[in-house]
Amino acid sequence: MDPSLIFGALLGAGMLAFLLLIRFRDLPKPAPVSPFRHLDERKAAIYESLRDLQFEYRLDKLSDEDYQTTKVELQKELARVLAETDRIKAELGQSVPVPAAAATPAPAPKRNACPSCGAVFEKALKFCGECGKPMAVAR
Repeated sequence: MDPSLIFGALLGAGMLAFLLLIRFRDLPKPAPVSPFRHLDERKAAIYESLRDLQFEYRLDKLSDEDYQTTKVELQKELARVLAETDRIKAELGQSVPVPAAAATPAPAPKRNACPSCGAVFEKALKFCGECGKPMAVAR
């Protein structure tokens, strides 16, 4: 017999024996499911719906009344989801994190104004994004 055939058969038998001898207690435990996962998914879906709603409103696919009604309903649903998240955190004894913006005031971003039209931009530009005229760039 060919030695490579014998080696292949032994290697295959060894791999099969290894797979059959794995014990369930040796397997790693699955990561615990977060109690907030479904709420986070719902919150993301609401934010996406709000973005889509605003996009359709800007394209004049919705009337002002329909836009405002739908927006208010989505905001109410978002408030319910956030309240449920806070309630679960309180039950679990976790502290509700304070948003970073509320904890410490953020430094005011540098503002660059166009000398022609007065449009304000956060970073220095060579040309105005509104009127297209050249802007004075700090060097």
